[in-house]
Amino acid sequence: MKLFLTSYLAGTKGLAQKFLAQTDMQNILFIPTAANVEEYRGYVDEGIAALKEMGCVVAILDVATTPHNESVQAIKNSDCLCVSGGNTFFLLQELKRNGLLDLIKQKVQDGIPYIGESAGAIIACPDIAYNQIMDDKTVATELTDYSGMDLVDYYVLPHNGEFPFVETTAQTIKVYGEKINLVPLNNSQAVVVEGKKSAVLTEESLSK
Repeated sequence: MKLFLTSYLAGTKGLAQKFLAQTDMQNILFIPTAANVEEYRGYVDEGIAALKEMGCVVAILDVATTPHNESVQAIKNSDCLCVSGGNTFFLLQELKRNGLLDLIKQKVQDGIPYIGESAGAIIACPDIAYNQIMDDKTVATELTDYSGMDLVDYYVLPHNGEFPFVETTAQTIKVYGEKINLVPLNNSQAVVVEGKKSAVLTEESLSK
């Protein structure tokens, strides 16, 4: 598997570019659905702009509004997936409601590169319930099963110590830190997974 799990794609652009260069993938299917229920969604445009600056061709797929058969076809035909941030519970609900989560998981296990930003990173974990301190789970009225794709055996905590999530990330660590294997990331860090190897990398390390 090839995973790039980040808090903030625009803040880890150098790391993402290095990751994509190693995969030789330039056509990216971008899923912005998690932002549908968020008041602020500027990071979606920033993420798309960052990918385009890397020379990528970006196709947008909102799984909440696109007919099921079109979503399935788009994911099946994709060379690389990028799932953006927003409300993790709404994102998981829409992927499960449309029967797409298992399809994405299978594609990633078959080897296509996966970029997960914030909510997109969290759904790669075994379960998303730990993120209920940061995200409002009540917006996902149909979601009863919080299990994620289980692509990694730890739990990414995005935006650690970053405004406006300073208190919610600290509280999440306090409540869940001894219960599950949390991997806190600030906005310039990403987890890069190659096969069975995982490493937390920092954007600043590229300039050293």
